[in-house]
Amino acid sequence: MPARIDLHMHTTYSDGIYSPAELVQKAKAAGLDTISITDHDSLNGIKEAVAVGKEIGVEVIPGVEISTDLDEKEVHLLGYFIDIENEELQKYLSFFRDERFHRAKRIVQKLRNLGLSITIDDVTDLARNSAIGRPHIAYALVNLGLIKNYYEAFERFIGDYGPAFERKIHVSPQSATKLISDSGGLSFVAHPGYMKESILTDLIKAGIDGIEVIHPSHSESQIHFYRGIVNQYCLLEAGGSDFHGGKKDDESNLGKYIISPNHLEAMRTMLHKNSA
Repeated sequence: MPARIDLHMHTTYSDGIYSPAELVQKAKAAGLDTISITDHDSLNGIKEAVAVGKEIGVEVIPGVEISTDLDEKEVHLLGYFIDIENEELQKYLSFFRDERFHRAKRIVQKLRNLGLSITIDDVTDLARNSAIGRPHIAYALVNLGLIKNYYEAFERFIGDYGPAFERKIHVSPQSATKLISDSGGLSFVAHPGYMKESILTDLIKAGIDGIEVIHPSHSESQIHFYRGIVNQYCLLEAGGSDFHGGKKDDESNLGKYIISPNHLEAMRTMLHKNSA
């Protein structure tokens, strides 16, 4: 049976519900052979995941998800096969985790101004040592009984056009791709289904290595379209479940959104060429 590969998932070190060890074990139970941990602005879960993966027979590829900004639109890039000990990358991620905390404080204050009884402690108690993001605020609102479900938080308050929205500080896609490349990795546009084709074209010009073609948010026609873009521009193809667990209600996605072993082998070939 061909290897089953999912290159997009999150642990408690960003906005996932499972620890790295738990997530690797769930991946094994879902029939996955190779995964990538791609936490937002954090590499802290990689070592634990790799160690557990070696014990139970799951390859864990070091990854990360980085937020960038293009034409005032937030764009996420995935980095794969990165050196998690790279000092510049670690310095960057540490800075942006601090910025995430300050952004969360501003969002919480806006929510309080709207009459919602939430504090930053409610959020940090959930986030613990992970990189704080809007999902943690959404979970806190649910736990406090202030909204009915996770998605209502984004629809009513903290979505990109909501009354409590706060922009993140971003780097440019060019800077992010260089950061990933300098740490030995490959850069991919994450879940491009929401973006205009012109933005995707600009990202290709910025030097990305590939596109996340397989994603739960992509329709069959979108998958076909992005696969065509990959072939047209001689890019690499990636994909995965973008698994978080918990109130995101995506448990059934694990093991469902996978890529071909040929696509992973093409990534390894590119890495070999880059290092030659």
